[in-house]
Amino acid sequence: MINNRIIKVLLFITVPIISVFLLLPLYGHAQTENTDDIFEAKVVGIIEEKVLVREDGSENIQQNLKLLGLTERWQGKEFNFNGIGELDVINSNVYKVGDHVLVNHLENSDGQSVYYIVDYIRRSNLYLLALVFAIIVIAIGKWKGLKALISLIGSFTIIMGFIIPNILNGHSPLIIGLIGTLAILVFVIYITEGFNLKSHISVLSIFICLFFTYILSIIFTSVTHLTGMAQEEIMYLVGIGHGTINFKGLLLTAIIIGTLGVLDDVVISQVTSARQIIKANPSLSRGKVFSMTFEVGKSHLASMVNTLFLAYAGASLPLLILFSLNQPPFLSFSQVINNELIATEIVRTMVGSIGIALAVPISTFLAAYFYSKKHATESVRINN
Repeated sequence: MINNRIIKVLLFITVPIISVFLLLPLYGHAQTENTDDIFEAKVVGIIEEKVLVREDGSENIQQNLKLLGLTERWQGKEFNFNGIGELDVINSNVYKVGDHVLVNHLENSDGQSVYYIVDYIRRSNLYLLALVFAIIVIAIGKWKGLKALISLIGSFTIIMGFIIPNILNGHSPLIIGLIGTLAILVFVIYITEGFNLKSHISVLSIFICLFFTYILSIIFTSVTHLTGMAQEEIMYLVGIGHGTINFKGLLLTAIIIGTLGVLDDVVISQVTSARQIIKANPSLSRGKVFSMTFEVGKSHLASMVNTLFLAYAGASLPLLILFSLNQPPFLSFSQVINNELIATEIVRTMVGSIGIALAVPISTFLAAYFYSKKHATESVRINN
């Protein structure tokens, strides 16, 4: 008992520290990628404000600001941002003294320095949110919550430290994605559930479901002629010189990883249900255990499929609003779903949902089979 307590205390202390060390190289890499002309600054004064009233009655507030450089060669230097002009920017921010911002320095045709505010600096607030998230998860989940955080950090590390770098280095996104997904699967399940029969059944079930999802993804991305280049983000990859990436393979990898995020929930719930049913009534036959667990799974399935759809719909809400207006070039429902951007989301959602649906009977069958076999073996051992 004492040893277990010591281990738990050590993990509570070391996990946040390890997390920082795992994320620092990524942050450092991002920093080295920045040019010297993009730096951080602080708003130290508001020189002038101008309010533009649009025809619809809405207002646009423009500002001239005094900024103080905080990083790079601009540290300690004051300069002005001139945001007042004739151009009406729809989504313009209104800054106040004390705001930390990201600034881009350019030179105009006359060789004079011009400064543009690119965005807010949000890091500190995001770190605070992550800390609150970790505290709440651990406070509610205790030991289980801590293991969930460890698995989350592991998944993030595999994606950022293995999958993405290897894809950028020119390796096949599909092969790298499959290897990375399997690594995430094994790491997450065995960290959160332990090395036991429940974990073995869950890993096997998810692996089978991912295999079917993988096959369906290949088939339907091919027959629907999806290129994987419909998303706006892909254009940035092409623009910065990463046009040699297999974008269709990248799409398939995204489908597999996205499906895995829901599959583990469904599968573990089914395996746990089967184990509890057998534990409550050891005399039940394998078929009865399957049917009872399957009934539980059908209710869970409805919510999980809906969750997957709502997640994708929420991410694409502005696009869905645009299409609902029937504006060119999207004039009818058939033309809307025929657009590659929408077709990609449909294939992603449907293929993922099929994988989740298959998880219910597959995991239920395997759980009923192995747990019933284990119980029968233990009964024979006791009788002998």
